[in-house]
Amino acid sequence: MADGLKILFIFLDGFGLGSDDPAVNPLRDPRYPNIQKLLDGATPLDATLGVAGKPQSATGQAALLTGVNAAELMGRHVEGFPPPSLKTMIERESLFRKLRDLGKDATFANSYWIDDPENIPARRRSVTTVMTLSALSGVRHKQELLDGLAVNHDITRWTMGSRGYDGPHISEEEAAGHLLDVARQHDFTLYEYFLTDRAGHSGEPELVHQCLETLERFLPIAASFAREPNHLFLLCSDHGNIEDLTIRTHTPHPVPLVARGAGAEAFQSLGSLLDVTPAILRLYQS
Repeated sequence: MADGLKILFIFLDGFGLGSDDPAVNPLRDPRYPNIQKLLDGATPLDATLGVAGKPQSATGQAALLTGVNAAELMGRHVEGFPPPSLKTMIERESLFRKLRDLGKDATFANSYWIDDPENIPARRRSVTTVMTLSALSGVRHKQELLDGLAVNHDITRWTMGSRGYDGPHISEEEAAGHLLDVARQHDFTLYEYFLTDRAGHSGEPELVHQCLETLERFLPIAASFAREPNHLFLLCSDHGNIEDLTIRTHTPHPVPLVARGAGAEAFQSLGSLLDVTPAILRLYQS
């Protein structure tokens, strides 16, 4: 399995499995059949990690992308950006570092609107930023986005005007094509979309549905990666949020793990966020 295996992993922040009622759960809205098809085949994963309280981003993402129970390590669920002690664990245990140690070529497909790929303030470094800088030396930057060698965090670049971007928006289909091009060139590719979590916190149905309309067009093309020989498509989240319109906080709901393509059966019996990184590593070692 390891020889020639390529994995594309999409991480959707704040994207859980909730009610089947579309009045509560917009992921079940009939306007989004492609999202529903992905969820119908998903494996539910526990995101609470045996720690009291609602799951949060820093510890949830760290658990997903290291296999270490970060919430237990910290004694609580930690929101936002990881504090110094959690950063140290991520740097040591990240999936990127472990893949690098196996001799695999991993990459983070997200672009940062900067010229210097290492010039990111320490206080603004998310879990994915910490693991990318520590294991891969630098992030994808402004020019790579403009050249179609990266994907913006909002997919179509619609939020980028405030950052100084004055170029065109692109379609979801074009962005997905850029992601596929990146993924075909690497053993393992990670892409993060966090506007789902922001939309859930906003309490604004319009923003929620804008995000889901984008994903409805983007995800089917990204998932087509699995049709190619020895290619695996994965999708997962860190905690719930957007799937419950009745609240503006995270939820304790399970999160979906979607696996399609080569080796997908290895992900069908996983139980929690902690199982994902070990399962990926086992595929590359088999």
